[in-house]
Amino acid sequence: MRKIVVAITGASGSLYAARLLEHLRQLRRQMPLEVGVVFSENAQTVWKWETNLPLPQDFPIYAPKDYFAPFASGSARYEAMVIVPCSMGTAGRIAAGISDDLITRAADVMLKERRLLILVPRETPLHSGHLRILLKVSKLGALILPAMPAFYQRPHTLEELADTVVGRILDHLGFPADYPRWGSEPPASTV
Repeated sequence: MRKIVVAITGASGSLYAARLLEHLRQLRRQMPLEVGVVFSENAQTVWKWETNLPLPQDFPIYAPKDYFAPFASGSARYEAMVIVPCSMGTAGRIAAGISDDLITRAADVMLKERRLLILVPRETPLHSGHLRILLKVSKLGALILPAMPAFYQRPHTLEELADTVVGRILDHLGFPADYPRWGSEPPASTV
């Protein structure tokens, strides 16, 4: 049984989280996979505004202050955590070792247990403080995977565009990901 945490903060970019959960939902039909989900306090509002989707009903959703969630402890053996989108405030608290909610506690667990922590920041522009924070979190062992979609596959929908980032997340989680890759034949031009 593979165990993954998906954390969603209030940064813009809920579509990335929605698409990741959809792909994990499909993977769960093919393999034993446990996915725990946690939204920050502002994330649910942003999710509803940006996606117009209901909150996922088929994954357990843990409250932002639920320290009894299994992934709040290293003994539960969750192997990876993705924070998508990751606000710079969340990244800053992780960099400083501040565990003031379930997301930052679970991220701290991933780092201390030397497990995979993927941060997907969606902020622009970045000032030097943001860059120092991301560098520090990277030095602590996290993978920084900015929400920078690729265009070489000529996406036709927002979902296709978001899936270029989600595909990279799945690659780093070690899951099969079927998305157009560099060197593959792009779709025929519609122009």
